[in-house]
Amino acid sequence: MPRLRTAAAATLLVVPIVAGGFLLQEPPARANALLFDQVMSLVKNQYVDTLPPGATYEKAAKGLVRELNDPYSELLSPKQSEDFNRSTDGRYGGTGMAIIEQSPGVIVVDRVFPNTPAEEAGVAEGDRIVKVDTTSTLTLSSAKISDLLRGDPGTNVTVTFARNGVTEPIKAKFTRRVIHVPAVAYTAMLGDHVGYIPLQTFNENTADEVANAVDSLVKVGAKGLVLDMRDNGGGIVEQALETSSLFLREGQPIVSVRSRNQPTEVSRSNGRHLALAIPLVVLVDGGSASATEIVAGSLQDHDRALLVGTTSFGKGLVQSLYQLDGGYQLKLTTGKWFTPSGRSIHRDRKLLPDGEFVVVKPDSGADTVPAPVYASDDGRKLYGGGGIRPDVIVPDDTLSTADRDFLRAAAPSAQAVNNVLQEYSLALKGSVGRDFTPPPAWGAELMRRIAAAGVKLDPKYDATARVFLTHDLAHRVARLTFGDGAAKARELSDDHQLAKAVDLLSHSTTQAQLFASAPPNNAKSR
Repeated sequence: MPRLRTAAAATLLVVPIVAGGFLLQEPPARANALLFDQVMSLVKNQYVDTLPPGATYEKAAKGLVRELNDPYSELLSPKQSEDFNRSTDGRYGGTGMAIIEQSPGVIVVDRVFPNTPAEEAGVAEGDRIVKVDTTSTLTLSSAKISDLLRGDPGTNVTVTFARNGVTEPIKAKFTRRVIHVPAVAYTAMLGDHVGYIPLQTFNENTADEVANAVDSLVKVGAKGLVLDMRDNGGGIVEQALETSSLFLREGQPIVSVRSRNQPTEVSRSNGRHLALAIPLVVLVDGGSASATEIVAGSLQDHDRALLVGTTSFGKGLVQSLYQLDGGYQLKLTTGKWFTPSGRSIHRDRKLLPDGEFVVVKPDSGADTVPAPVYASDDGRKLYGGGGIRPDVIVPDDTLSTADRDFLRAAAPSAQAVNNVLQEYSLALKGSVGRDFTPPPAWGAELMRRIAAAGVKLDPKYDATARVFLTHDLAHRVARLTFGDGAAKARELSDDHQLAKAVDLLSHSTTQAQLFASAPPNNAKSR
């Protein structure tokens, strides 16, 4: 994702005066209401195409929200409301499978969640869904199939699978249940007793899952913790507050919210507090946004965590969700939040038709305009001006030129190559020890299978393709055989941001030592 200037403050001061002048020249409100009624009547009765009953009102309401030019405010239809609620509460009625569309008509099980109907029925990663009840999946998208699999808890659905090495289709009948999508999918011990917690979202279970992860890692000897919130786009604010509280002392401010016609609201740490004496590193990047930035900002301001990675997204606005008639919901921006030191981390953006966010104003952290400077509780220098700047900047991992050239050339055949990797990794599952090194035969067989699948690669990419794809294959085999934690431990050397965090923690027994060992926050590190 991409990345407010001081002059903006002066602009804000004159806006009310100018706006007041314009308001005196505007038509009275009654005339504006009449204008709306006239347009509505003409569209309903004279527009060339007949609109469904009520459609004009929905379109008018959506147009009003859209004309706010706020990418975070949105009128949600009943179906969109259902999807939004499901994505934020971390639960839905279904079977417990995550699916992906490998190629048109080829829908594959990518993950099977624990303690779900899918796990109990023996569904395996890599199984292909060929039918849901009596509906063939050949012409359906993964989104449509996902809709067919979901339903009210207690209802039944029958799914037919195809599995490599099994000639006959596998038919399984599921009774849908409330499915819990984990916020912390797994944990791992890395390096010299460093506990690793990948936090992928803030749903209704996040704080409990993080607390359980901390407890379990400390019990097995973790002397330092990494909370990985890279690419975590946020979620439920209350869960962000509870998660922050886990690592802070009682009563410390976490975030303040300033809203229109409302007093400033300050949220403070309360409740459970865990592992306060254990040094903590938080990983962030450009995909870390919203609720994630609340946690990262509060822990950085109170010197409870060292932040490593790249500058976060910069979403410092608060949205409120209003329930409307007919199943509609209005998600409306109602405030701006600030970190305990007073930083606003918001960066203005607009939303393009293709869904891309584009920064409206230049990053105030650019060389031309100094970023505002703040201080942590202990006096460490912190920066405002859009996003949260880490204490230790480690650039995102980048591919080599050869790897990029190969991937660009292989892009048209990406689905076919992915199918081969998935099938071959399933065939190799369980055949290796935990510290295995992929033998040369894997590379040769992998390239043979890719050729047999009809994929033609330029011979000049043979060496690069073999190394790159064999590495991918080994990761898949490790994950399928030993789980995500073991796979993450194997790829530590390839993840420079995480490797830096582990290295810093391995040489620090206290948070103070961790800060002392870190390079200055205006310097890049590897």
